[in-house]
Amino acid sequence: MRGKRYLLTVCTANICRSPMAAGLLAHALAAQPEPLKSLEVQSAGVAAREGEPVSENSVTALKRVGINIQNHESQPLTQEIVDQAIAIFCMTETHRAMIQLQFDPPPENVYLWREFLPAGEEKEIGDPYGGPLRVYEACRDEMVEAIPSLVAFLRKLTAGKA
Repeated sequence: MRGKRYLLTVCTANICRSPMAAGLLAHALAAQPEPLKSLEVQSAGVAAREGEPVSENSVTALKRVGINIQNHESQPLTQEIVDQAIAIFCMTETHRAMIQLQFDPPPENVYLWREFLPAGEEKEIGDPYGGPLRVYEACRDEMVEAIPSLVAFLRKLTAGKA
């Protein structure tokens, strides 16, 4: 990935939330004008192992909205991945703290996925791991709710105004 700049979604093991987030964001950006349309989206995990398959319920939850992530394989978050990220979107404050403590210098471009929603909205996305499909679908829906605010942030960021 050296030299390639992209948006990054991060969760714990990179098998549930961040692959769903990456799929949803890539899908949303594909419908935007340039330069958003050309932004690549990657995902990784703060405690991920290399090459684990995406959870079946994550695949099903996204398949139900027309997005295919079945070929995703997990990857651990590394310094190189962090260094190449335009922006890092994580699921919880714990993820953000781990990223900022683990990497030197601490990246300043780390945000919560739901950070740009209006005040009063829940900002963290809980881990659906091991839950039934309806929990994964609720997780997906929490992500979808935040996409318009993420796209607006990215529009400002790519215009140099964020």
